[in-house]
Amino acid sequence: MKIIGDYHTHTIYSHGKGTIRDNVEKAFERGLKEIAICDHGPGHFTYGVKRENIKKMRKEIDELNKEFQPKGLKILLGIEANIIGYDGTLDIDEEILEMLDILLLGYHFGAMPRTFKDGYKLYFLNFLSRIIPKMRESTRKMNTLALLRAMDRYPIDLITHPGSKVYVDIKKIAKKAKEKNTALEINSSHSHLTVEEIEIALKEGVYFYINSDAHHPENVGNLKNGIERASKGKVPVERIRNIID
Repeated sequence: MKIIGDYHTHTIYSHGKGTIRDNVEKAFERGLKEIAICDHGPGHFTYGVKRENIKKMRKEIDELNKEFQPKGLKILLGIEANIIGYDGTLDIDEEILEMLDILLLGYHFGAMPRTFKDGYKLYFLNFLSRIIPKMRESTRKMNTLALLRAMDRYPIDLITHPGSKVYVDIKKIAKKAKEKNTALEINSSHSHLTVEEIEIALKEGVYFYINSDAHHPENVGNLKNGIERASKGKVPVERIRNIID
């Protein structure tokens, strides 16, 4: 199998350790054809990208593409957006969306909820469910519904590490993702999708990306863990969008 792209990498614009150029140079060194720079959405109050920096990143990537595209490497600007509303609202708007080449969605704690009620449902109840097992099924339904609503509202290309932060119904998410042409991520830095979850999602006909979720340039293109899980889950190569046989 040959890796043609890594579509989930972070830089110093959020909480990564390298610059955009650092990530790009490592991708080029490893023979990738595409790399996406996808720092955390601006709604994350701990390490979200500053809104004013998104235009700066767009300009920087456009300049780097002039240098690297003739060499065979295309650089994409993306964001790993956060859910901030139970209705599926993300921490981006049309102005931001127009600047992006790819839109990722990840469920993270630390994003500023749109309202107190949203914070209660998205975050507080999830924390309680970790210590009160009886709450897990109800929070699983709520988390899943928020993701389904987000897919209905935004042109999401990829859902990152589904199931990693909160309980979700992988079958329902995969079914909606298939409908919306949204892929699910097999994350090489997180344990999700697990092999069991991959097997469930596979039955729904959804496509996958295997990404590094690199927070250091050295990890760009390092998909070893994800590839191992995809292999155990018996994912056909043609169902993985960034790998060819």
